[in-house]
Amino acid sequence: MKGSFALRFLPIAGLLCGSLLAPPAGAEALRFALVAKRMDQSFYALAGEGCAEAAQAEGDTCLLLGPLGRQHFRRQNEVLSQALARDDLHGIGLAVSHSGWLAEHALKGAGRIPLIAFNSDLAPAEQHLRRSYVGLDNLRFGRQLAMLAQRFRPQGGKLCILSGGIQNTNHLERIQGIRRQLRGNPAEDGATGRLKGENGWSEASRCPLYDNSDPASARLRLATLLATGSQLDVIVVLGIWPIYEADEYRRQIGPLLAALDRQGRRPAIIVTTHEMDAAQRALLDDGLAQAYLNMESREIGRQSYRMLKRLAQGEPVPEKVFVASHVYLPGVPPTVAPTPPPPGAPAETRSAP
Repeated sequence: MKGSFALRFLPIAGLLCGSLLAPPAGAEALRFALVAKRMDQSFYALAGEGCAEAAQAEGDTCLLLGPLGRQHFRRQNEVLSQALARDDLHGIGLAVSHSGWLAEHALKGAGRIPLIAFNSDLAPAEQHLRRSYVGLDNLRFGRQLAMLAQRFRPQGGKLCILSGGIQNTNHLERIQGIRRQLRGNPAEDGATGRLKGENGWSEASRCPLYDNSDPASARLRLATLLATGSQLDVIVVLGIWPIYEADEYRRQIGPLLAALDRQGRRPAIIVTTHEMDAAQRALLDDGLAQAYLNMESREIGRQSYRMLKRLAQGEPVPEKVFVASHVYLPGVPPTVAPTPPPPGAPAETRSAP
């Protein structure tokens, strides 16, 4: 795949920030915003497109806001503070980067504008600050990733997880879900630490590896894991980062996997994805990854708009709206990722239509 991670989605600026269709006669045009962890990251660009498209269909506007470049919660806090101070927004969707920090800083000014979380929720202690959450059930998504690991290594093995920032609540929940599923205790029984042999599963001593949200850094981390003889059985990547530039992944990672194949100790690689292109799917078909678990970024954006619109109109909203994920395996049509509901799921949790 050609083009930089940051520049590939710049053409959507006109869609997100330009003039949209006029509202129906007699109706007020509403303006909403999604505040991303990083505005130039592909997931958030696509979520912004979904929100803008859904808003445009009803004569409203949805903007994508957020810092550019390397993700950091302090930079997101600045953008969020500016958004909360605006008098032209009727609702804000926030992808939470650091729940505690945002709650102690920008979110102290929340309340005047309806706020939801999307993709990454506030921590339980701060969830009273938002009205709804839209996105993945990240605990369940982690369990789905773990079920794929069990598919490829039914007897267990050594695992390494590549995650984003260490404060990212959505990634921390996915890690917790992976561990619960592999440990065999999906119920919340307090056992959330590293795997140390339960059901045959353990984690490499230096894993999870954090701060992989840059594609080049993620490929370097993955290449280092493969080249240093870690004897890993499964690598789970919590974002699309290493395969985002598919040609570079093939060039850097392909020879390492071929060498491990010759030694008979190649790990299964499972990657979290969103809206893939043909080159990324070819990596799967060519055996350079074993499975993708795909999240519907545009649908998360569309559902975020719908919740914000309902709040702006004084209508009730569900406490959580979960969007489905899909499994991609070589030579098999994508299917909705199977998993039973977690024990003890709150009654107000609902699935998105």
